[in-house]
Amino acid sequence: MIFFLEFIAVIFGFLSVWFAKGNNILVYPTGILSTSIFVYLLIISELYGDATVNGYYFIMSFYGWYFWTRKKSGEIINQIGSTSLTEKIVSVFLFALGIMVIFSIYYSFDKWTTISAYIDTLTTGIFFVAMWLMSRRKIEHWTFWIIGDLLSVPLYIYKGLFLTAIQYFVFIIIAIIGYREWKKIIQKNQEIV
Repeated sequence: MIFFLEFIAVIFGFLSVWFAKGNNILVYPTGILSTSIFVYLLIISELYGDATVNGYYFIMSFYGWYFWTRKKSGEIINQIGSTSLTEKIVSVFLFALGIMVIFSIYYSFDKWTTISAYIDTLTTGIFFVAMWLMSRRKIEHWTFWIIGDLLSVPLYIYKGLFLTAIQYFVFIIIAIIGYREWKKIIQKNQEIV
């Protein structure tokens, strides 16, 4: 049963990242399905940081869905762009908040017993920032996904979630392609202006 759930979550996770790469709003409904399953799987795997971050993804997906679809006079308001100073400050805050939240969860459950707890905490901070920047359509989110995904592959192998490790490896490749595609969109938009 766990393998089946992991398989379904991975398929929808792939679809979500694929849609993000293409700047397609379907990133959010597919992401909502994937993250809701992953919350359960990660809790039973005692990866509380990643379970929390998937819960955060679930909530932020509704925000991103709204933000990406806002229109004025039939035109999408929020186009792909770069982070502002305010968004950078919020990113630092979210990184620290992610680490503090996960630290307190591991501390309360007395789970600071393996290296995976430390890696899980670090990736949670990184992924908090990545998801927020993605929901705001900022190109820098791809960099955060790449770093977090690179750290996650060995973590999931260590925890025995092999399909998830493969998923995160493929995410790295898609994120690199996504960054390049979003960069082209930004350059094209700047040429139009």
